[in-house]
Amino acid sequence: MSDSPARVAVVTGAARGIGAAVAQRLAADGMAVAVLDLDEAACKPVVDTITDAGGRAVAVGADVSDSAQVEAAVARVAAELGPPTVLVNNAGVLRDNLLFKMSESDWDTVMDVHLRGAFLMSKAAQAHMTAQRFGRIVNLSSTSALGNRGQANYSAAKAGLQGFTKTLAIELGPFGVTVNAIGPGFIVTEMTKATAERVGVDFEQAKAQIAAEIPVRRPGMPEDIAHTVSFLASEGAGYVSGQVIYVAGGPKA
Repeated sequence: MSDSPARVAVVTGAARGIGAAVAQRLAADGMAVAVLDLDEAACKPVVDTITDAGGRAVAVGADVSDSAQVEAAVARVAAELGPPTVLVNNAGVLRDNLLFKMSESDWDTVMDVHLRGAFLMSKAAQAHMTAQRFGRIVNLSSTSALGNRGQANYSAAKAGLQGFTKTLAIELGPFGVTVNAIGPGFIVTEMTKATAERVGVDFEQAKAQIAAEIPVRRPGMPEDIAHTVSFLASEGAGYVSGQVIYVAGGPKA
């Protein structure tokens, strides 16, 4: 159990994949968790898993790119669970395409969810964190921030999150709030499986090929990211801020 069982965490994009694993891990660490996603009903299985294990959790439906919905969601979390002092900005979408094929909508959608969403959620949550003189914000970046063919929008958004992270660390540090980013490498999720299927690649073969190029010789799992979030959200990580940690089975820039 965590040394801070009274903490309240909000995890966005938590209905499945990395977000679900993070929500469940923070609950296991003793935190009450708001499982937030676009579709509130889709959050129920994650909430049930947490509550069945004796934890506290609530499903919250919100579009993180909509300021009114974000404000309402954070207010609801504060009312039902308590002031949120841990925020994991994980919500994300893919609209992959080569630059000459990429539509303005493809660009805007990715920027809205990743960057605008992290901005709105952080702005709403930081009010509670600064009041409590304690906070942990963890932003999900990606190794794609270093560049990845067909992902000009996604790469730009994930690189932007790193600058956002470092700036918030400077601004919020004096109030006891740390802000860090995690850059996952290849993680086995429904999203990566769907990507493989979209380009006509067998997912099992893709995993094997990718694993052969990773120093630890295996693909990542959502739990690998959850472990790192658990550390960054802990009391013990209070002197770690403004950092980008690549969780990719090997060194990255």
